[in-house]
This record gives sequence, structure tokens and C-alpha cells, in this order.
Amino acid sequence: MSEIRMTAEVRTDFDCEAVGLPSERWGEAVFKIKDEEIVLEISVEKDVIVSIMLGEEAAWRGTLTGLKQLLQAEKKA
Repeated sequence: MSEIRMTAEVRTDFDCEAVGLPSERWGEAVFKIKDEEIVLEISVEKDVIVSIMLGEEAAWRGTLTGLKQLLQAEKKA
């Protein structure tokens, strides 16, 4: 059996919840709003890699450290 390296949780305001979803290498959450799709993918291979996609286009992809730096820079701006 493979090693569990991360777990995922999904919650909604309809009191729907899925917790403890195991993953060895990657996981993604997909949100569909009418014709739009927002995808958040997390990979835990060597570094933690985060991808945020809007539809088929990758809007941002980088390390967890890079995402934290990006968000900190936005807070300061």
C-alpha cells in the first residue's frame, strides 16, 4: 500500500462534507459555476506545487512558498 502524504477536506454551506481523503502524490478540487470551471491542484512529489486553473488555462502554477510570497505581496500592494 502507498504512503499517505496528504489528506483533503471539502465542505459546503449545505452541510456537505468529505474529510480525510487520502493522497500519495496529488489531489485536485474542481468547482463548476455555470460554464466556468475553477480547479485547485496540489502536488506533493518533491516540493509542494500548487496549480490554479480557470477552465483549461493554467492561471498560476508554482511552489507553495511562491504562492505565499505572491499573496503577501498582494496584501502589501
